[in-house]
Amino acid sequence: MTVSPGRPSADDLLVLLAVGRSGRYTTAAEELGLNHTTISRRIAALEQAIGGRLLARTAGGWELTDLGREALSAAEVVESAVRALTVDSGGERALEGVVRISATDGFSAYIAAPAAAQVQREHPKIAVEIVATTRPATQQRSGLDVEVVVGEPKVHRARAIQLGDYCLGLYGARDYLHEHGTPTSIAELSRFPLVYFIDAMLQVDDLDVATSFAPAMRESVTSTNVFVHVEATRACAGLGLLPCFMADRHDDLVRVLPAAVAVQLTYWLVTRAETLRRPEVAAVVDALRTQMAAQREVLLGRV
Repeated sequence: MTVSPGRPSADDLLVLLAVGRSGRYTTAAEELGLNHTTISRRIAALEQAIGGRLLARTAGGWELTDLGREALSAAEVVESAVRALTVDSGGERALEGVVRISATDGFSAYIAAPAAAQVQREHPKIAVEIVATTRPATQQRSGLDVEVVVGEPKVHRARAIQLGDYCLGLYGARDYLHEHGTPTSIAELSRFPLVYFIDAMLQVDDLDVATSFAPAMRESVTSTNVFVHVEATRACAGLGLLPCFMADRHDDLVRVLPAAVAVQLTYWLVTRAETLRRPEVAAVVDALRTQMAAQREVLLGRV
């Protein structure tokens, strides 16, 4: 069917919706079951019908222009109307789709995974993809619906939502402390090696300054993965600066100097405003917040 100038196609609006949310033609093509060329042609047709550029090329993919965001709002109305026709066996509107999350290793395992499982039980047609990585929030959130980062992010054209705090503590294996002794003051820490992140590869400022309580500690085993920190500490590589909600799960780890070494950090969630309006994304974000609230005392090392 030929679309008259000035009369955008509803199908093309839904294509823009997929590209605007993912930031990538290829991801939108996979989601819609189309090829890259068709996506490009549909976007071009929509831009011609509306009379302006809807997407701008960036280093990380595609970002909506101001006109594109206006068109996206219209596309969301179309999507909502289509969704209203789909109900589950109980007569409720069925939620479906893929939600992609990026989060730190520990958060991914102990907050995001159970939250995603809860969403899946309630909405079987929602699939949640979790990418475990420790980095700052990206300025181009291509391919991601939600990012969870440590420390307040500085982003534009996105919403930053404070999820809650967690605590880092200093831990040693029981056998290690039995052999080397347990430090009773900050000054004594200079004779102990530290298990933590690789300094030269650490991209998160809040995690970088976390060791300022004892700058004299020399490095022992270092890694970009916090699970390696936990296991190296359990294997007697030194004292580990570990998230309490991860270390306290192991009976062979003992927290040392808890009053003196208690580094409180904050998890933040970053997402586009238009992405958060997707019901399936909102369901995942709600589940993350619920899980954070339920684990609050554990995250702060009080259990």
